[in-house]
Order: sequence, then structure tokens, then C-alpha cells
Amino acid sequence: MTSSLPLAPAPAVPAQAAPAQSPAVSAARAPELTVVIPTFNERGNLEPLVARLEQVLAGIAWEAIFVDDNSPDGTADALRAIGRRDPRIRCIRRIGRRGLAGACIEGMLAAQAPIVAVMDADLQHDEGLLPRMLDAMGAGADVVVATRYAPGGDAEGFSAWRGRGSRIATTLAQRVLHVTSSDPMSGFFMLRRETVEELAPKLSTQGFKILLDILATARGRLKVQELTYSFGVRQSGDSKLDNRVLMDFLGLIVAKASGGLVSLRFLSFATVGAAGLVVHLATLRLGLGFALSFLAAQTVATLTAMTFNYVLNNLLTYRDRRLTGWAFLRGLVAFYAICGLGAAANVGAAEWAFYQTAQWWLAGIAGACIGAVWNYAMSRALVWKDAA
Repeated sequence: MTSSLPLAPAPAVPAQAAPAQSPAVSAARAPELTVVIPTFNERGNLEPLVARLEQVLAGIAWEAIFVDDNSPDGTADALRAIGRRDPRIRCIRRIGRRGLAGACIEGMLAAQAPIVAVMDADLQHDEGLLPRMLDAMGAGADVVVATRYAPGGDAEGFSAWRGRGSRIATTLAQRVLHVTSSDPMSGFFMLRRETVEELAPKLSTQGFKILLDILATARGRLKVQELTYSFGVRQSGDSKLDNRVLMDFLGLIVAKASGGLVSLRFLSFATVGAAGLVVHLATLRLGLGFALSFLAAQTVATLTAMTFNYVLNNLLTYRDRRLTGWAFLRGLVAFYAICGLGAAANVGAAEWAFYQTAQWWLAGIAGACIGAVWNYAMSRALVWKDAA
């Protein structure tokens, strides 16, 4: 692949010899590498990781930006303490925002250096690879991926099910999005900050696979080089992966395959809506089984399905803007009102489509689509109003 983002020319060096610098002055010079490290409950890993970075990056001007999602274990406080001793260590503490991809994007955009690396804080990534990755960038690569799956690499730190899942996801990403990397799911990579600046408006802040998003968004314009490493075992802290990763991953695949026409958040909202339909039908059948009138059973089923959809969307679709306390109850009332109007829009659109085409199934799909779009747009604007 050829790159559309050529390597920036090196700055001119004065002819005269530079004066000798003290270690303190040398350490304060502008960084040539920024290491971005997203964290959540990683307090126990911080001191060992910083010590390792200092050792492997000796002779390189570097800084590390830790982006912490308000860890309850005091990760941010520990990072500030380290930063008071070493100004190369910076911390961005995020309040009300969650997600690995968004944390990585914020950290990369805050970088001072022209080259940015992303890695985890759990000591599973081999920080000793960073100098070689930096050399590869200097040789002309646009992205350097630390891969577990090329010959010479391994993923022994994965459990059996996570290993299989990662390989399946990698194959799917390669075939659907035509990403050529052997490990587009890697969380350990390096690229130019100018690349991030260019692509950031098109990247999703949801989900976990930021490298996949970068490669898919660039559409083959980046020169990718890979270096193998052995994926280690987590030492302490909490894994950022949970059962919602599958939805995020599939949403990202659909969003990129559709050219951004279908957003990850809308896909999640629609998936919850489909599950809500199942809940509605099951509740309706149960109500009729208890000898309720159809009107009564339908009313109970509708309220049950709307409540189910609201709770699940609050947990999954809008988990980065999750409502709690009184805000949760106010949002529920607003969601009832929005879905009621959405039902009216559904019926109106379906009736018009049936009149125009005389095809009941086409009319039903048209009504459902109009209702879903209405519910999503209005919920985003009025219920989870600060969400992107």
C-alpha cells in the first residue's frame, strides 16, 4: 500500500554544535513520542509501567498521557503523584464519559509529539517494542501494529474463548472491511498525530477497537508495518472488555461497511428495539393467557416493552450518558411520550405506504422504519440529550 500521508521532513539542524545540556534540561525538551494509555482501575500497574517506559525509552524524548475514566480505585490520584515527580507523566480524568475508543482519541489529540503510540496499562503489551516501532515510523510507515497473529507472535495471555473470539473478529474485519493487517483488533500500535487529526472527525468514540476504526476509515491509504510480540498475562486491575463488546464490534463493522450511513449508536438502538418487540409479543400472549381483554393486554405489553427498551438503551446504547436517580425517572416519562408519538408516526407512514403500494409487508416495514428513526432522533435529543 502507498501512503497519502508522507513522512514530514526533519527540521534543519544548525551547523554549530549544540551546547551540552544538563539531564534536567534534556528531559524537558519537546517530546518526539507520546504514549497514550487508557486506564480504568489500574492503580497497581502504574509504577511498574512508568518504570518500564523510562527504561526502554532511555535516550528518547517522550511523554505518557494516561486517560482515566474516573476509576474508583484512585488511579487518577496516583498518576498525579507520579506526575509531580516526573512531568512527562500527564493524566486526563474523564467524568461522565466512558469507553476505550473515546479515551484513546482524546489522548492522541492531546499529544505534544508528532508520533503517538497507544497501549494498555495492564502490562500485557511489550513496551520494549516501542523503540523498534518508532524506528519503523522513521523509515516511512504510517502505522505500526504490534501483532499477536503474524509468525513469531502469540496471544498466550488470552483465555481460550477470548482467543477464539479475537481471531473470528479479525477474520470478519478483514473480509468485510478489507483491512489487511493480521491483527486489526490490536490495542498496541503507533501512528502520526497528523493522521489522527485528519481522521478524528470520522472516528467513533464508542467501542473498543480504535485501530480497526482508523484502518477502516483510512480505506487503505496508510502504509502499515507489523511487528510481532507476545501478549502477556494481566497483572492487576480490571479488564475493559465485557459482554457489550460484541455489540460495539458488530456496530462498528456495519457503520464502516455502510459508509457511515448507519451509526453504531443507531444500530444498538434498533437492536434493543427488536428485542423489545419480542418482549411485547411475549407479554401480550401472557396477558391474553390470564384472560385479559385484548385492549388491556396490549396496553400492558406496550408499557412493558417501552420500559424494557428504555432500561436497556440506558445500559447499553447510551451507557456513556447513563441516567440515574431522578434523571432516570424523568427520562422514562419522556421516553414513554416519545414512543407514543413514534407509534402514531409508524401507523401513519404504514397507512400511506399501503395506500400507495397495496403491499402490506412493505407498508409494515416502512412504518417500523419511520417509527424507529423518530424514536431514535427524539430520544437522542430529549432523553439522552448530551449524547453524541
